[in-house]
Amino acid sequence: MTATDTAGDLPIAPEAREHLHLAETATARNYHPLPVVLSSGEGAWVTDVGGRRYLDCLAGYSALNFGHGHPRLLAAAREQLERLTLTSRAFHNDRLGPFCRDLAELAGMELVLPMNTGAEAVETALKVARKWGYEVKGVPADRANIIVADGNFHGRTTTIVSFSTDPDAREGFGPFTPGFRTVPYGDAGALAAAVDEHTVAVLLEPIQGEAGVVIPPQGYLPAVRELCSRESVLFVADEIQSGLGRTGTTFACDAEGVTPDMYILGKALGGGIVPLSAVVARRETLGVIRPGNHGSTFGGNPLAAAVGHTVVELLRTGEYQARAARLGAQHRERLEALIGHGVRAVRSRGLWSGIDIDPQLMSGREACERLLARGILAKDTHGSTIRLAPPLVIAADELDWMTEQLAEVLAAPRP
Repeated sequence: MTATDTAGDLPIAPEAREHLHLAETATARNYHPLPVVLSSGEGAWVTDVGGRRYLDCLAGYSALNFGHGHPRLLAAAREQLERLTLTSRAFHNDRLGPFCRDLAELAGMELVLPMNTGAEAVETALKVARKWGYEVKGVPADRANIIVADGNFHGRTTTIVSFSTDPDAREGFGPFTPGFRTVPYGDAGALAAAVDEHTVAVLLEPIQGEAGVVIPPQGYLPAVRELCSRESVLFVADEIQSGLGRTGTTFACDAEGVTPDMYILGKALGGGIVPLSAVVARRETLGVIRPGNHGSTFGGNPLAAAVGHTVVELLRTGEYQARAARLGAQHRERLEALIGHGVRAVRSRGLWSGIDIDPQLMSGREACERLLARGILAKDTHGSTIRLAPPLVIAADELDWMTEQLAEVLAAPRP
């Protein structure tokens, strides 16, 4: 590695230069990635085009909970690739029913509406909640409102950014979709005050990921559940990042014994191989959707269903949830030892952590660049926070090594 990144002193593999140039000249700049060009991966590790290995501590924002190239997931994908990849929902396929049945059982629900991306699943849940409100709750036409929390991140479609509180997500994309009310995250009293007779749903992340792994106060989720039950409002839990083993339980809601009316799932559901998302709920909720109301050409395709079914089978054993809980507790202890040594706060649940770096020391971006130079991939958010979400297959000694590298980054003087 010799050349330097124009944004700083980060060394770049000579083999990566052309790839970076192509990305900068031929790709719309909707991301600001670190200057590394990856070409292969296995388990918790990835390799760049120059042959250097990195410990992946982002895991595709939790899409790679089972690591890169999990053998059972690859086998399921290969087998299905040879048989049938797409039919559209104009016809049945032999992979969709078993996948939906077993995913519903895993979630303690009855029906699954499969889609592709997380944002599509959120849009689906919004439509379902409104239709449920009109048909079941009896809200007058076009009067439904949905309550959301500030600091939320549910995707980037026009409707979703309509209730984002992130200026970068909103500015320049109006006019916005009406029908949403925003309350402070973690404030059950403010939520209760916002509910009226036209409220059809409360949409929340049990843990806010993009905001920096923000965990609500103990008792908040049960209070939301009780309020929604009392007021005949749907509790919709966006578990796209927090679900499927990441937090040490199958769903983040499980930590407080809460079951929402709808789960929104994605990312890890596709095993890091295919885009796959879903809304999972009981029949009285999802049953309001009828033929012609909603759909997707690729939603529920055989390839995605085959991979997703294998993900469900992996989760049924409880192995990955237990591993995330055990390793996450050890990792949190080591991260908290850095508080006062360049770290201001640590928030974690399972193998998911938000670490607030002292902004006088460096920005989150700078910390991630310096970790990259040491062979670790991480992601910054909101200025001075970095997020860690390694694959659940990561080893304990690899986690310890990552924490040691972070400690050395924070201790090292600026160049």
